[in-house]
Amino acid sequence: MPDSPHPAPRAPGFLSQALRIAAKDLAIEWRSREVIATMTFLAVVVVLIFSFAFVVEGARPPAPVVAGILWIALVMSGTVGLGRAFDREREGEAIRSLLLTPAPRAAIYLGKLAATCALMAITETVLTGLSAVLFSANLGDVIGRVALLLVLGTVGFAAAGCIFSAALLRARGRDALLATLLYPIIVPIVIAGARGTTQLIDPVSPDFDGARFWTEFLVAVDILFVTAGLWAFEPIVSGD
Repeated sequence: MPDSPHPAPRAPGFLSQALRIAAKDLAIEWRSREVIATMTFLAVVVVLIFSFAFVVEGARPPAPVVAGILWIALVMSGTVGLGRAFDREREGEAIRSLLLTPAPRAAIYLGKLAATCALMAITETVLTGLSAVLFSANLGDVIGRVALLLVLGTVGFAAAGCIFSAALLRARGRDALLATLLYPIIVPIVIAGARGTTQLIDPVSPDFDGARFWTEFLVAVDILFVTAGLWAFEPIVSGD
């Protein structure tokens, strides 16, 4: 038989499918702005509460306090975003339609991970600027290094969180369960991020070698969590 004059279109690649899923989630969020508004509002409230508690008569709080507040606000606001990562798929059993698409399960996971990280990055931008103003944190010369720590911490946090969010898709009290299951897992990320940030913003003696160690530690944790997520996502959603 002669070759068809119109060859069948090739299926999109793995990364293309992941980006399409991320773009779909971000487009939906852009129309409603519900999740990002809630995340940012919660992060701002947390920072303001701690600012009233630790800023006394204009005194600058110690670097470990500022770093701890920053990462606590990040975790709390990020949990809100993770809690809604699969909510839209839960409504009307849309998750089944998503799983019936030709996209590999790993591409779906990476798409959800990318969308969650993008939303958290917006909140972190506001959060970092607010912390610098309220706590007079020394971020000007080290903002790039602090941003790298935040990005790495966000990836690891979202990598673990997307798995638990998918596993608890139909669970009752899923928001409370998500925090209960996720927080013990991400303790190394919070410790590494807070310690690295402390060493960078210390106004007296910043320790760049120590911060580099914690940055490399976060890279290793991210690789571990993302790899585990890629492996675990398919059996979790297939058995759902």
